[in-house]
Amino acid sequence: MLFPFPKRSFTRRDAFKLALAAALAGRARSRASDATPMPDLAASIPPRASDALTGSEFAQAVMGLDRHERERSIQDQLLSGNLPDFLRKLAPVSFRHRLANGSTVAATIFVMPEYLAIGSDGDFLRIPMNLNTARAVAERFNFVLPTRKIVDAIYSESAHRLTPQPLPAGPQMISTGYYRTHNAMIDEQSVERGIREGGLIAGHKKDVVLTNLLAKRPTQIAIYGWHRGVGAPIQPLSTVHGAGYADYSHGIRLVSHIMIFGEEQRSILDLLQDPMLANILSDEGSLQPVLEAWAKGGLEPAAA
Repeated sequence: MLFPFPKRSFTRRDAFKLALAAALAGRARSRASDATPMPDLAASIPPRASDALTGSEFAQAVMGLDRHERERSIQDQLLSGNLPDFLRKLAPVSFRHRLANGSTVAATIFVMPEYLAIGSDGDFLRIPMNLNTARAVAERFNFVLPTRKIVDAIYSESAHRLTPQPLPAGPQMISTGYYRTHNAMIDEQSVERGIREGGLIAGHKKDVVLTNLLAKRPTQIAIYGWHRGVGAPIQPLSTVHGAGYADYSHGIRLVSHIMIFGEEQRSILDLLQDPMLANILSDEGSLQPVLEAWAKGGLEPAAA
């Protein structure tokens, strides 16, 4: 082992459950006005330590670990705040939706401009992770996973759309070596296009997503995306893999709990369980089944 891993961090699961229960009960709404500015949506992400590992150092350090040890290290690094500063500068993504009564509503969500990564602005590793790790990080940071409809909207509104770059299939897909190779390929494509970190970027990873399919298949992970163009994802919505699975093609794009609906600041979890409004952000309608299961602890991912 090339560096000591701290003990697994507390994930605030109880606090998350309380917050989610409040959202499901419709108590997570607050009026926004000119006198009520948006809060710092990244305030729950700890600051990055000056001596934190860079992406290259982290990749080297976990190269010899098995995937379970690697997942523990990924979680510990992210929960300690070891992620690039540019990921804290969230990008707005807008929606307009016609309700059943014929009225049109507008909504804006706030997403990380890139997939979760470990390291600094100048040296970071986009890091795949299993559902257990993704949930722990999302809960601690007060974020959620996107829906399929949100993934499509992010791609549509992205300032930069990268071309998917699949690697040969096989058992090496889950290796740290593949993680590092694919990350370098994305970096090279970004340099060729003159893309700098900070703008909304999409197309280079599949997304781990939230779906009601997980309420029926609680031991699985849901993935979707890797777009070749608007409306053209390589990966349809799938729950074929167990919740403990992650490979080089996966990315974790986090979405803030707080969104704007009309003139209100609202909880995205509140909106996603509303039978009248959920379709704004979900092509499955209300996600109450999976959100309630999540709040009750009914979606504990398998260890492998």
